[in-house]
Amino acid sequence: MPRGRYSLYDPHDHTPLGEEHFHCATGPSGWRYVSQLTAPSGDHAGSVDLTLDDLGRPIRLQLHAASWQVRGAALDGVTWVRTDPTGEHATEGNVPAHAFTGASPAFHVALARLLRLAPGEGAKRIRLVGFTSPVLAPRTFDQAWALVDRTAHATDNGVLMVDEYQVSDLETGEQHSVHLAGDVVLAAPGIELEELESPPSSFA
Repeated sequence: MPRGRYSLYDPHDHTPLGEEHFHCATGPSGWRYVSQLTAPSGDHAGSVDLTLDDLGRPIRLQLHAASWQVRGAALDGVTWVRTDPTGEHATEGNVPAHAFTGASPAFHVALARLLRLAPGEGAKRIRLVGFTSPVLAPRTFDQAWALVDRTAHATDNGVLMVDEYQVSDLETGEQHSVHLAGDVVLAAPGIELEELESPPSSFA
């Protein structure tokens, strides 16, 4: 069960945004990722709890940030409920999209699991609902993911397979790379793996 710490920063000016302390695990029914977020000051800043089924679909999502809360799942596309800090107002949403996304590294792993791309297969288009801090406002947009390289790296625990994805924002045309090893993000814009206590899990 991988456990570790990511540092988060603004991908444009590299301003530190805090840290994400996580653990995740595969199981017979899918994959679960749980994390706690801290601000640069060290104060608690939110949490992520994401569960995927064996096909990579989000069967349960819980996000907390600045007292805002989102609960969601894959249901008639994706469906969610967003609650304000007072707890008095809840807004429901539903979009014919494939999955959720956001700043957490968990979403990179989830999308790679859902798409199950092969090297050289070509890009796949996916519609997403993204939630970003501090108020977790939803935004629907399209991305294209392509698995451009898969390399083997020798480690003390055996061979580690690293996948490099090219991700394109189909609205702006911007592109970036995401490097994954199993269910751990090695590198992505705004994300840096600082500590990893055990090797990544591999998906069968």
